[in-house]
Amino acid sequence: MSDDTRTMRAVGFTRSLPIDDPASLQDLEVPRPTPGEHDLLVEVRAVSVNPVDTKVRRGGDAEDGPRVLGYDAAGLVVEVGSAVTLFSPGDEVYYAGNLLRPGTDAELHAVDERIVGRKPSTLSFAEAAALPLTVITAWEGLFDKLRLTADSAGTLYVPGASGGVGSVVLQLAETLLPRVHVVATSSRPETDAWVTSLGADATVDHRGDDLRGQLSTAAPDGVDWVFTSRIEDEGQLQLYTDVLNPFGEIVAIDDPETLDVAALKSKSLSLHWELMFTRSIAGGDGQLSQHRLLEEVADLVEAGRIRSTLTTTLSPIDAEQLREAHRQVEGGRVVGKIVLTAG
Repeated sequence: MSDDTRTMRAVGFTRSLPIDDPASLQDLEVPRPTPGEHDLLVEVRAVSVNPVDTKVRRGGDAEDGPRVLGYDAAGLVVEVGSAVTLFSPGDEVYYAGNLLRPGTDAELHAVDERIVGRKPSTLSFAEAAALPLTVITAWEGLFDKLRLTADSAGTLYVPGASGGVGSVVLQLAETLLPRVHVVATSSRPETDAWVTSLGADATVDHRGDDLRGQLSTAAPDGVDWVFTSRIEDEGQLQLYTDVLNPFGEIVAIDDPETLDVAALKSKSLSLHWELMFTRSIAGGDGQLSQHRLLEEVADLVEAGRIRSTLTTTLSPIDAEQLREAHRQVEGGRVVGKIVLTAG
């Protein structure tokens, strides 16, 4: 902790710069946050890096001073706001933050209790920090958007399956959707092993020839649902249109600047957007669904039905280590999640 109790150490950026520039992320001394009435003040023990961190950093210079990034955290509650009812000082928690508030790459972080869950007791802080953003994204996509249940039957295609969100989609499908056949993309032996261990029933090489032919073999009755982080990639939407059965559905989580969806009409296909920050941006008690979601996932983890997707640990949480994590995420070959610990 900073020697001045009014400030704390954090990592952030002022100018939008390539990650190889030492000024792209910098160590900062910033004011200690004051929790609002619904807030927890959390001593951050671990954070993970998601593609959204790199997108925000590359998206333009910070306004009104340095911006602290970070959207996943696990830590210890040290103070609570006047209206807090779900947690107390000393509780161990995990959560994904709010896109509109200062991030978790700091010693202390203020977060609305309604988007926070108790840390699974069987996980370390590092293991827990790998999960929240990807768990919420996967859960909302599968169960709120596609409305899948234990009785749902059909084939789910998961491009980008070895990444953070895909790695959780596979586990939730394996655990909670027993009648869903899951086809995952992979292009290397290590990703084949990873997605298979998480519950994929079949794999296709998205970099190989004749992907449509591979999908026809892996899903001979066609594809009913797609959960994708790659809809902005050239040719992907046409591929989904070709392989989906009539009335099929797509959940997309990436950020294309434009997207021509006219081809979906001929098969009456549906496209859903999933942004796990929507509830925290809207505020209010609607956020409680994410608290309940994280609590249910904690139960599944403690029962041995869901595991952490942590694959790489860096330490401490400083500018140098965060630049390395951003560099790896931007390289596009990360399997699972990169986590930084406070040391």
